[in-house]
Amino acid sequence: MTQSVEKQIEKSIKSKPKGVLIIPDDYMDYGSSDAVRKALDRLENKQIIVRVAQGIYVRPKISKLIGPLVPSAEEVAEAIAKRDRIRTIPTGSYALNALGLSTQVPMNIVLLTDGSPREIKVGKRKIRFKKTTPKNLLAKGKISRLVIQALKEIGNGKVTTEEEIKIIGLLKKEDTKDLLHDIALAPVWIQKIMRKAIENGKN
Repeated sequence: MTQSVEKQIEKSIKSKPKGVLIIPDDYMDYGSSDAVRKALDRLENKQIIVRVAQGIYVRPKISKLIGPLVPSAEEVAEAIAKRDRIRTIPTGSYALNALGLSTQVPMNIVLLTDGSPREIKVGKRKIRFKKTTPKNLLAKGKISRLVIQALKEIGNGKVTTEEEIKIIGLLKKEDTKDLLHDIALAPVWIQKIMRKAIENGKN
């Protein structure tokens, strides 16, 4: 019985594109959770899949130069959000790095979410899903939602002229409708900075 569960899962995995993340929950129809877990462990031992985090595997793409390519922590976070149909917004130093306001790649990725709070380890890095209020997840613009979180991380009165110029330049690339929507969601001191992108005119 266990053998057939393994064979079914192996066949399903091989039918998917390389690089797609594999979660035990995907295979609950194939057998008990214990049988599925054991089957995935054996497929990992056979090097068909690679474990990238607790309960998350991938059939890796293979590079001729460096061998198996394992998804980044950012890709794992994105895949989990998609799988669980949860909304997430990067926050803290992760938001600063995503906007290019910091060159430091954070070891810990913190995402605000409407899903369950949890922490997942990916290699040496951690992904932390932090429960937040629905209002914090209403921002529409890809740039403006990051800007709000990045400015909160920097703090009121601590934004340098250089940072402000860079932020305004980034916001000018944002869709005006989305930008106006998101400005209304931000704290007043952040609204003042964001409005400059509209007042100064878009490029």
